[in-house]
Amino acid sequence: MDEWRETRWTLREFALGLPEAYEDHPWGDTVVKVNKKIFAFLGPEEPAGDRRPAVWLKLPESHGHALSVAGAEPSRYGLGRAYWVTIPLDGGTPPETEVLLDWVEESYRAVAPRRLVTALDALGGS
Repeated sequence: MDEWRETRWTLREFALGLPEAYEDHPWGDTVVKVNKKIFAFLGPEEPAGDRRPAVWLKLPESHGHALSVAGAEPSRYGLGRAYWVTIPLDGGTPPETEVLLDWVEESYRAVAPRRLVTALDALGGS
């Protein structure tokens, strides 16, 4: 398995383990939502054309750190203004998986209702 595929799978499984998170497939992409709001864009199953393996996350606290990753950029469609960062999973030096998992949780916390963040804290989330 390509390293980026393994990382993507790990991020997906972690995200789906967060309280009331679920997978959806708008636009042919894989996203993970909570309360009908996307907190992780995982893109298409297979890269095609100019679409490289990447994850898009809302990072109000860590956006500066995330943007320092080689190839990372503010997310398109105006999402970058709202702290969304696109982080490539292939090529260059992607962040360690543990850092990406922390960022998935941060993104979840940024969009989840307070009651679910409280539930996550009760489960021992960071």
